[in-house]
Amino acid sequence: MSGVVTGDAVVLGLRPARVPSRALALCIDLAVVFTVYVLITLGLALATASLDEAAQMAVSIASFLLVLVGAPIAVETLSHGRSLGKMACGLRVVRDDGGPIRFRHALVRGAVGVVEILMTFGVVACIASLVSERGRRLGDVFAGTLVVRERVPVARGAAVPPPPPWLAGRFAGLDLSAVPDGLWLEIRQYLTRVRQLDPVVGRQLAERLADELVARTGTPPPAGVPAADYLAGVVGERQAREARRAFAPAAVAPAGFGPGPAVGQAPGSPPAPVGPGPHPYGGAGFAAPAGPVEHAAPGGASAPVPPAPPAPPASPSTGFAPPA
Repeated sequence: MSGVVTGDAVVLGLRPARVPSRALALCIDLAVVFTVYVLITLGLALATASLDEAAQMAVSIASFLLVLVGAPIAVETLSHGRSLGKMACGLRVVRDDGGPIRFRHALVRGAVGVVEILMTFGVVACIASLVSERGRRLGDVFAGTLVVRERVPVARGAAVPPPPPWLAGRFAGLDLSAVPDGLWLEIRQYLTRVRQLDPVVGRQLAERLADELVARTGTPPPAGVPAADYLAGVVGERQAREARRAFAPAAVAPAGFGPGPAVGQAPGSPPAPVGPGPHPYGGAGFAAPAGPVEHAAPGGASAPVPPAPPAPPASPSTGFAPPA
């Protein structure tokens, strides 16, 4: 497997597509495009039968450029690198750094593909893919793109590690609606490959991702929390929310009925305000007790629990503490 390495030294788990799968996807695309081209050509021939020979030739050239060249470029641009053949074979066109392609990438690939695929019947593209280490044709080389496999088995150890236990529930009140999917993907890739990175590079990358996450959420990180632990805690909170939405049924109150009175409250009186107090998730509006918590021991006596050890000092540059 030839992994794709980004500029931040993160190894992406992308498998470049080889010649057989790319050839099959190309055959499917060419079959669809040529079928559409033949149908459009027949329709234009009937519609332009009354025109002179020069006008018919101009219409034929325009239809060739629009259908055989323009259509693949438009499809790859709108689908972010997934044509019909590539979707059938589980392939996708991405940039060299693993990001989605844009119009200029699809335009260069389509323009070069006229020469190496249509005019040479795919011989030049096949030779270039066999010579290239990652199976790239000339259009991919000039456009800075790569065709990768999307449907690949998940390797062992690729799961996101759980957050530290002392961070459980610390981010329950965090607003994650403004965090884009691209940033979540970068954070997940970092957390799954943090042990493969150099410690200095990994710490710098964690601080950069944590700063971007803080800018998106608008909430400063907890004091003394390392950047890697902060990322793991936020990702764990996001996974917990998705799990609750997917598996926990929502409790819907009957129409016309509100929450019942609290214990010891007279019926018909307004509900008592919720004040600060311990909360199992530590969400917004709840504060943890200031002093040590006492638990009832067998026999009625109370056994004091010592407070948690102080967090390590924060880094003066980014606000995140270095890992212990």
